[in-house]
Amino acid sequence: MRNLIVFSVVMFLAFSNAEKLRFDNYKVYKVQVDNEEQLKVMHQIERAAFSSYDFWRSPSYVGNPVEVMVAPHKLSEFEDIMSFLKFSYSLKIANVQELVDKQKPANQPVNDDFNWERYQTMDEINAWLDRIEEEYSDVLTPLSYGYSYELEAIRGVLISYQAGNPAIFIESNIHAREWISGATTTWIINELLTSTDPEIRHIAENYDWYIFPITNPDGYRYSHDVDRMWRSTRSRSDWICRGADPNRNFDYAWQDGTGPGASDDPCSQIFAGPYPFSELETGQLANFVNQHLDHIKVYLTLHSFTQLILYPYSWTPAPAANTDDLSQIGHAAADRLRESFGTEYTVHSMHSLYIATGTSGDWAYAGAGIDLTFAYEFRDNGTYGFLLPPDQIIPNSIEVMQSFIALLEESERLGYF
Repeated sequence: MRNLIVFSVVMFLAFSNAEKLRFDNYKVYKVQVDNEEQLKVMHQIERAAFSSYDFWRSPSYVGNPVEVMVAPHKLSEFEDIMSFLKFSYSLKIANVQELVDKQKPANQPVNDDFNWERYQTMDEINAWLDRIEEEYSDVLTPLSYGYSYELEAIRGVLISYQAGNPAIFIESNIHAREWISGATTTWIINELLTSTDPEIRHIAENYDWYIFPITNPDGYRYSHDVDRMWRSTRSRSDWICRGADPNRNFDYAWQDGTGPGASDDPCSQIFAGPYPFSELETGQLANFVNQHLDHIKVYLTLHSFTQLILYPYSWTPAPAANTDDLSQIGHAAADRLRESFGTEYTVHSMHSLYIATGTSGDWAYAGAGIDLTFAYEFRDNGTYGFLLPPDQIIPNSIEVMQSFIALLEESERLGYF
């Protein structure tokens, strides 16, 4: 009898995961946080299981707003909380499903013409990697640092035009729903291989590039096939809830959820995992980086959204040893980024955004010892959030590439290469 019950639960979970979720009448609100009591409540809601509140901008400090997606059946409860604690709040997105539909129209043709006018699926990205690995085999080496929980190869490339170059490592789409990060990364790979712009050719040929466009392939595939808002991995450490936040799972300043930087609840969006590097996707990434530390001089982790260039630390307000240099380099990158389309990025420490523990940025900087570590948060500032329209992929990519040029120029000027 017990075995039958277990089998029934497993089958229920399997079939319930197969149906594509919709977000009709889900709403996103911007909520001002004006006092410690309000901040405490926001942290409690974010860390809770089954809360039906999905934080698009996490609670951080008094004075910094949060952005939260609220399910229709929670709207009354949400309004009660807002009223009781006297929150000021405003509606940002009235119907999330409308934006989801615009990201991947049903009548959009799918063919072998890989381009950046729409978001690509995991299979399309893999097929494109197959093609460029063959076409550019003289300068491009296919890479994989291992397999995901669901046995998908975590694929990347090494672009190297000459021996002896310092290397940049790019980790992208570790949060599954941040599609703009993977799309931008594949565009950057293409530019490093094909652009005739002299400045791009300079950084392509005078630096080596380890680039992994999708470092959470299980989650990315699931965000296309089932749940557009899926953030985590797809591992199972709990009967009911799946996955962990891979950007809370690195073995530096990892903690068990007692603070605001992560959660120890397997059903929370910011579940840190049962132990550091519990997720195959994070532990194998770290192993790969450690094996190439004599080569890698810059670590870039690419995310969305909020238009930021960030540097360590996430878990503490204590400044990094070379904070002044990181700030100077970050501001140079932001200034150059602005030139393309006038997009304004803010530059500061990761901790100034919000407290987070077990992040890849903190691990790369303090755990692996990579002095030039930066996290990007791409477009936009909340109009679309994680659902950035496809027509912004190329503009976002252009301005980010320009920022990379300035980041490397300023780093070289300061003597890091």
